[in-house]
Amino acid sequence: MNSDLIQYIQEAKVSGMSDGEIQAELLSVGWNHGDVRQAFLDNISPELENPPIEQSEKIEAVVSVRGLIKHYGSVRAVDGIDFEIPKGSILALLGPNGAGKTTLVRMLGTLITPDSGQALIGGHDVIKSPDDVRKIIGLTGQFSAVDMVLTGRENLVMIGRLCHLSKLEAENRATELLIRFGLSDAADRQVKTYSGGMMRRLDVAASIIAHPEVLFLDEPTTGLDPHGRIELWHIIKELVAKDVTVLLTTQYLDEADHLADQIVVIDKGKIIAKGTSQELKAQVGGDVLELHLTDHSQAHRAAAAIEALGIEKPRIEELEAHIFMPVRGGASVLADAIRRLDQARIDLADIVLRRPTLDDVFLKLTGHVAG
Repeated sequence: MNSDLIQYIQEAKVSGMSDGEIQAELLSVGWNHGDVRQAFLDNISPELENPPIEQSEKIEAVVSVRGLIKHYGSVRAVDGIDFEIPKGSILALLGPNGAGKTTLVRMLGTLITPDSGQALIGGHDVIKSPDDVRKIIGLTGQFSAVDMVLTGRENLVMIGRLCHLSKLEAENRATELLIRFGLSDAADRQVKTYSGGMMRRLDVAASIIAHPEVLFLDEPTTGLDPHGRIELWHIIKELVAKDVTVLLTTQYLDEADHLADQIVVIDKGKIIAKGTSQELKAQVGGDVLELHLTDHSQAHRAAAAIEALGIEKPRIEELEAHIFMPVRGGASVLADAIRRLDQARIDLADIVLRRPTLDDVFLKLTGHVAG
């Protein structure tokens, strides 16, 4: 067996790459699939042929994804994704537009087939047993999937019947969800008369009508007003309290911060970070110095005045005359920054020293702002 191949695998594992990521990388540069598989087998030391279950694996994983890959022509939309979601927990999937979030959800929801890799939902393989997967999942896509001609109640009853509920069960469940989602007053109106937010709530209600074990929500609160978003957060938490497992994609970082037990950040189809909200925020390091200027034309001079205090270069949002910079040193940095800005004759509207947010993490990891 090629020693260079085995050495690469060993070094890649030490660097923290997952098996799926390593395999995808080797295949992408032309290695034969059989050679790669044999190299992985040769790289397993005798004492690890039956490795102990890691602590994270002792919790029942209802969703398990290993080395998932999907191409669209020459574009690799999903590129060797690995993660698990324990029963009764929420995983938030974050990434810029085009990162592969929706493609991943569509594969897990059996709407499209992966090119390679494996995904198990409740122990059922999405490629080999898609019908079994569909029996235990609910899915809300980015766009409305309800019938505009039917009423809200008729939509829910129809979907309940398609999910093999009896007529009485479907009617009772529809009534229950219409009340829970604040749609009872509009229950017997045609959906085409609903607002965008009302349609979104009906979509989510439809996805849980058959009491799914696993729920995939692709940007579920898009189009909802702040009250509607918070109300949907409550409903998601209620579902999780009943052991429903949730994968959530969102463009709202505060939503991930508020709801998720684990967060996975993807960019260009690959996972670039994962962990709890606090673990990801720790990657920014220190605090964030935030300046609000009265005159946006002074932004570059202001950034130059404080740059020596930062652990990274300042980020300028010229349109809003805001500057952000990770720093260490606590309150003493704030005093030093004010002194330097005063010497540079910068007019400040406000200056804040704060803890990192997921917005800061997102930008640091992807180079993109969210949304």
